[in-house]
Amino acid sequence: MPREEQQDLLDLFSSPRTGVATPGTPPRPAAGHAGPTSAAHTVARLPEVVFERSLRAINYRLTLRRDGVALVTIPVRGSEREARQFLEAQRDWLERARKRQQRRPQPAEIWVPGTHVLWRGTMTEIRIAAGGERPAICLAADVFRVARFDGDLRPTLESHFLRRAKIELPARTWELSAVTGVEVKQVTVRNQRSRWGSCSNAGVISLNWRLVQTPDFVRDYIIYHELMHLREMNHSERFWARVEEVCPDWRSAEAWIKRNGSLVGL
Repeated sequence: MPREEQQDLLDLFSSPRTGVATPGTPPRPAAGHAGPTSAAHTVARLPEVVFERSLRAINYRLTLRRDGVALVTIPVRGSEREARQFLEAQRDWLERARKRQQRRPQPAEIWVPGTHVLWRGTMTEIRIAAGGERPAICLAADVFRVARFDGDLRPTLESHFLRRAKIELPARTWELSAVTGVEVKQVTVRNQRSRWGSCSNAGVISLNWRLVQTPDFVRDYIIYHELMHLREMNHSERFWARVEEVCPDWRSAEAWIKRNGSLVGL
């Protein structure tokens, strides 16, 4: 779900016999994928490019981070030499991805009354709440307390969002866990800067608090995605078939993420 820009992601699958990167057949997530957390370490660094080895990856993968740095993931059986060859073969894609990144809308750095921010899937104006004994602002029908109206409201509002997320996201995950019959041991909500979600073999699902800013169908897709990873710890055709069964609208969610993820900094 790689501190990649929300995201431009290219998965190319390596033949287990030859190690040559060839186009994969299953669909790929548009965002920094919501799959399992990888145990990884950086093996080399070049200007504008980072090479990272993943102990879980079985494919070479090229992603474009939000800061414009290209991240090349090296699979467990891969090599840095082949990773560099893979990168060179994808230079045209990378250039197109960087151009798309530059065209995408970016969120306001400073939030003040009148600023529009993404809330519940809609760009919503920050308004001063009328009346009341303490300062408060409104985002649509939601009211949030603030210390004052001047200055940057973003840290305060994001703290409110995080508190809401810690209540709403685990509750929804447990609900969908019951619907799908997938056992979950624990749900955590984190300030992930590179993923919408992740999971572990131990049955722990971690979700990005920014999901409360997205539409419900996007939030649910990310949760379903992680639940299906507890059955298939990969992005194989079988994994995507499982996602299709529980979330037929997943492609629309991926399209929304690709268009709008930059508005929450992913």
